[in-house]
Amino acid sequence: MGEARHERTVAAVRHFNRFYTQRIGVLPEGHLESDFSLTEVRVLYELANREQPTAAELSRDLGLDPGYLSRVLRAFGTRGFVTRERSESDGRQSLVLLTRRGQDAFSKLNARSSQEVGALLSRLSPARQKRLLEAMRTIEELLGDTPAREKAPYLLRQHRPGDMGWVIQRHGLLYSQEYGWDERFEALVASIAAKFIQEYEPARERCWIAERDGENVGSVFLVKESKTVAKLRLLLVEPSARGLGIGSRLVDECVRFAREAGYRKVRLWTNDMLHAARKLYEQAGFVLVHSEPHDSFGDGLVGETWELKL
Repeated sequence: MGEARHERTVAAVRHFNRFYTQRIGVLPEGHLESDFSLTEVRVLYELANREQPTAAELSRDLGLDPGYLSRVLRAFGTRGFVTRERSESDGRQSLVLLTRRGQDAFSKLNARSSQEVGALLSRLSPARQKRLLEAMRTIEELLGDTPAREKAPYLLRQHRPGDMGWVIQRHGLLYSQEYGWDERFEALVASIAAKFIQEYEPARERCWIAERDGENVGSVFLVKESKTVAKLRLLLVEPSARGLGIGSRLVDECVRFAREAGYRKVRLWTNDMLHAARKLYEQAGFVLVHSEPHDSFGDGLVGETWELKL
């Protein structure tokens, strides 16, 4: 009886695997209607969502043969998607980093994947979507090496429709709750977001949105101030996602993109009471160059200008 039950369980799991792989479209040779295989898309995903990945780590964590992964990375290098840097912590290892072209390629694939999943979910009512997510979390917890609750992963992506409204609303609400800033700050954020959309230059500007468990939990913008100076703006991390390194990752992405875009300096404006943000800027190499009192959206505020020479 036990053996028969085991065989039925195995058959049920295999049936689910066949159903799910067909439903999410991983069977076609070109994944997400692209010229990338599923494995190549997964490698791009890992490169986009790891801070300092090495080939050895990717091979181990993805269960890929080192020789096969080397061929994938070599092909990415030929297409200008990746670059290699010597690891400062271990001179025997080299870091594999996405270039701006690689980031753009991943962003397009990521957006297409989000659209396909969104279309799949649109067939379900909110109640059924909730049931689906709960079932998926259960599968991940039961089959994963470590419980998902220990440290949920997060994803950085470029903006898409609807994100600007979230950025404006969360800045207005959180800064009011945590610092007592009034609605004039929300108006300032709205003007920055509107200008970004209206004057967006993809080659020299970028918005990153951090996602965790399918929810937006962070944002940052890098915008052009002049031909040689970029401005970091609207850094935010939700309270529920703080402590995961999202803030420092967002700042690092801005600095890396600014270098690749050819800027010579990154400038930002903040307030002296934002201690956590100021610490992130200092750790990234920014230097305080000017401060002055203001009452733009509250009393007793002190604005600060910080700069980083690239």
